[in-house]
Amino acid sequence: MRRLRAQMASFDRPAQLLMVNQFAINLGFYMLMPYLADHLAHGLGLAAWAVGLVLGVRNLSQQGMFLVGGTLADRYGCKPLILAGCALRTVAFGLLAVAGSLPVLVLASGLTGLAGALFNPAVRAYLAADAGEKRRVEAFAAFNVFYQAGILVGPLAGLALLAWDFRAVCAVAALIFGALAALQARALPPRPPAGRGAEPAWRAVAADWRTVAANRPFLLFAAAMSGSYVLAFQVYLALPLHARELFGEHTGLVTGTVFAVSALAALSGQLKLTAWAKRNLPGPRAIVYGLVLMGAAFLPLLPSSYNAIVGVGALTLCAALLAWGGALLYPFEMDTVVRLSGDRLVATYYGAYNTASGIAISVGNLVVGALFDTGVRWLPWATLAGTGLVCAGLVSRLHRAGYLAAEPVPVPG
Repeated sequence: MRRLRAQMASFDRPAQLLMVNQFAINLGFYMLMPYLADHLAHGLGLAAWAVGLVLGVRNLSQQGMFLVGGTLADRYGCKPLILAGCALRTVAFGLLAVAGSLPVLVLASGLTGLAGALFNPAVRAYLAADAGEKRRVEAFAAFNVFYQAGILVGPLAGLALLAWDFRAVCAVAALIFGALAALQARALPPRPPAGRGAEPAWRAVAADWRTVAANRPFLLFAAAMSGSYVLAFQVYLALPLHARELFGEHTGLVTGTVFAVSALAALSGQLKLTAWAKRNLPGPRAIVYGLVLMGAAFLPLLPSSYNAIVGVGALTLCAALLAWGGALLYPFEMDTVVRLSGDRLVATYYGAYNTASGIAISVGNLVVGALFDTGVRWLPWATLAGTGLVCAGLVSRLHRAGYLAAEPVPVPG
């Protein structure tokens, strides 16, 4: 904690505000979203297909609009998009508190996702610019500590509020985002976008997107890193499925433990891992090591049978290794995206990167689910471990070929 306070104090006020902002964003989001499916199914009595529709719309609206959100941030400035996203999520969570019909629930879910697509690329682009080239890695390391802290505290706060009523959870989450919008409107300095000339907006946006699409080093890096997001998401998919296989009715307790271990491991290890990597490794090599660690996280789950104590130990070890691997690579990954963008159109690049990772998660989850359905117990874990190694190999190859130090491609004519 002392190290975190010292590191945070070394940044300017805008960076500090964005870090606290990210904690509050995740606090508000994760106090509500883990319990939404149960509320829809049991509180409102929706059919399973309707629950899937509401949750799917949120994911689709967020992942599908990341690129648009990043483009708008580059064109109109990061602060307006951050404010718009927080305000929109205030409205969305307020709607979830009162919604009783499927159309309103779908609308609220879609607005929730759109809000994330607006502020996520903008926050990261603002932080990258404010920290500067020399301190981006440290800034994103501290940022990830606050990010993980919100993930840890949010579900606990939501669980406490659920003892009262689900509408109370929604109301408090909406108040958090409303307070964030008001605070940042007053305290976050504007960061005007670079001059874009007099060309029509649609033509400028098309040119920006062509620039991203023509940046081969960036596209190769995004493709190589896509597997890391599939691996990280297994805390929500594969590990709970495995817990269900092993522990039946006690799945909730085991899954909660695994979730807490994952967040605590990231919180405790982030700054130490980043400091060690900065001293000993070039950025791309730190990413490679992180990917190897994420892949190795699934090896303890390969044995087909073990007792309950060993089973809990294997699940928690997997969660901890996944978190440490992600913590090791994350600051260098975010820095690499900025460098590959040439420090231009940074929010657009982050938006495109997030969209690619979202597509990878969707496809990867279908594959992992299909692997579980085969009944071959070791197959999902071996495939996930192999995914980490393949991604590490791809990033290492890009590094050796000089792609990760490449200059951005020129704007296509």
